[in-house]
Amino acid sequence: MDDFKVNVVVDAGIGTLHWQGTVDQKTLDEAVSLAADDALIGHELHRVEASITADDLMAMRALHRAGFRREGRRRQAVRADDGSWHDALLYARLIDDQVYGAGGFTAVMDTVMATHRLIGHVLIRDEHGRVLFVETTYKEDWELPGGIVEAGESPRVGAERELREELGVDIRLNQPLVADWMPPYLGWRDAMEFIFDGGQLPSSTMQRFERPAQEIRSYHWVAPEEIAEHVTPLSARRLALLVAGTAPAYTEAGSAVTPDA
Repeated sequence: MDDFKVNVVVDAGIGTLHWQGTVDQKTLDEAVSLAADDALIGHELHRVEASITADDLMAMRALHRAGFRREGRRRQAVRADDGSWHDALLYARLIDDQVYGAGGFTAVMDTVMATHRLIGHVLIRDEHGRVLFVETTYKEDWELPGGIVEAGESPRVGAERELREELGVDIRLNQPLVADWMPPYLGWRDAMEFIFDGGQLPSSTMQRFERPAQEIRSYHWVAPEEIAEHVTPLSARRLALLVAGTAPAYTEAGSAVTPDA
């Protein structure tokens, strides 16, 4: 371990943490923590950052234990000796970050644990039992009113906000009809979608909708037997369950979950 070195390079008030050489996990943990403390407290820097390859588990553990939070991933940014490309992870610790205690640990874990998109859509029917769909300007398949929930927003509140933005109407929502896990699709990672009951609106209400032209091309009332012609197979599966009133509280990819035989 005599060849192990750790240092912080400072540029414009920001320190970049580097180390080289072979060392055990305990020593690396201590060295990274001490170097960060020295840079932030001893030398009064406001930020120290480090970049590691995504498969360097020892470095990852050391940064986590020293209170560094993950800020992003640079895809295929590091080239190995064999010519292969690897992702790099960017970590940083600020002078005012909480490092010790439960709050420090969970703040770090919040930046590294998996995150899922939340989606809130609303099932609205007219007096003839038809279902309301929006035809967007950016995709071919139609979908229920609603959309992606913003950070810090509940699926219900997000769905209500989307109704105001897409239709110009206020509908108070209650319990979801179904919570559906959606697998990766069209470049999106997996997500959880909540579909709420928006009740019934007269079909003539469509004439009063306030359409955001850049996002929505048109609105459509669709008979249940025609829904599958306009939506993805996943949406068709779960909407068939919802319209029939047989949807369980939780589904995966639009299908009921059953135990393996």
